[in-house]
Amino acid sequence: MTLHYVYDQHRNVARFVAHLIPHIDPAGFPDKARAIGITDARNVPLAGIVFYDWNQRAGTVYVAGAARTGARWFSRETVRRTFEYAFAHLRCQMVIMRVLANNRSLLRQLKAFGCTFIVVPRLYGRADDGVICTYTAEQWAESKFNRPPAARQEEAA
Repeated sequence: MTLHYVYDQHRNVARFVAHLIPHIDPAGFPDKARAIGITDARNVPLAGIVFYDWNQRAGTVYVAGAARTGARWFSRETVRRTFEYAFAHLRCQMVIMRVLANNRSLLRQLKAFGCTFIVVPRLYGRADDGVICTYTAEQWAESKFNRPPAARQEEAA
């Protein structure tokens, strides 16, 4: 499947992502949020990545993402574009993601990237713990997901 990446529809993508995340604040993301939309070949929205609460001085940005159920959108190219936007375009030194503690699937993926986890009791309410996941520019630079295909093939040999 061919994926298309949309960079000029920040508000629409942020609303789309907010609608898909049940525990997000009803107000959604701040107006200054930036986003990457991911569509199929017919421009049907599949997923979105939202960058919000960018602290330029500290070099940090929060990242949230969501996709339609069953959508095939998560690829190396999507990962590359996400972290390239945060680390190269925004020039952040760290991205921060907040995840429900019971979202084992997403936490497993973030662990594979090499994120650092901090468990926060009640982050999403009395009954819902959360995990703050941090990922630095250095972790990304050293990541196996940030290597060109030829380098990955050489490592496998």
